Amino acid sequence: MAKTRKIPLRKSLVSGEIIDKRDLLRIVKTKEGEVFIDPTGKKNGRGAYIKLANEEALEAKKRRVFNRSFSMEIPESFYDELIAFVDHKVKRRELGLE
Repeated sequence: MAKTRKIPLRKSLVSGEIIDKRDLLRIVKTKEGEVFIDPTGKKNGRGAYIKLANEEALEAKKRRVFNRSFSMEIPESFYDELIAFVDHKVKRRELGLE
């Protein structure tokens, strides 16, 4: 009998949709209060997710969703870095490089 794998599902902070974890981007807050993008989805810390789409990144910045999720002030520069990262990943996917 073939083994079936469960597909991990997570909820996007922006859209509220519950979708396949592979289609999301994980943002992590460590115990020390450092917040960073986790492209592997495996780093230690409190994770929050958004869909890997330009609209989601822009809306995350507009609504400052990680400030609420992580209960701390996230610098504007982080949101700018997030938008650039997502844009880069989306372009790579469109070109079939990922």
